[in-house]
Amino acid sequence: MDRRMTTPWHLWVVGVVTLLWNAIGAADFVFSNLRSPFWFEAMQYPPEGISYLDAFPFWARMAWGMGTIGAFLGSLLLLFRSRLAVIAFALSLVGILLTTIYEAGAVMPPELEAMQPAWFPILLWSVAVFLLIYSWSLRRKGVLR
Repeated sequence: MDRRMTTPWHLWVVGVVTLLWNAIGAADFVFSNLRSPFWFEAMQYPPEGISYLDAFPFWARMAWGMGTIGAFLGSLLLLFRSRLAVIAFALSLVGILLTTIYEAGAVMPPELEAMQPAWFPILLWSVAVFLLIYSWSLRRKGVLR
């Protein structure tokens, strides 16, 4: 019995919306690590915020990249209906977890704390967990190949 399904309409909605959402995080990671003056100005990073990012240890920087780039690739793979989207979203969650652990022990400058609303980490985790469950469900149903 062939369990493959046609592509449900919601895959395209979830895929495109999360690709845009995850592109912001991936761009932030890439341009922040390239130390792009344009990016820092556009995002209104204060000098203390740039110093905070520069202080990230290697492992935390790589976790940040795994979280953001993994999510972006996961959304792309979802749109391509690839079962590898599940792995990309799982790796993204590991990256988010490690970044959260680092940030819990780091002292964030007040200027950066004011830029990030208290509800943002909840939204970030909610979207990431949703994407893992959603992609896993589509894979189980045979939508992702």
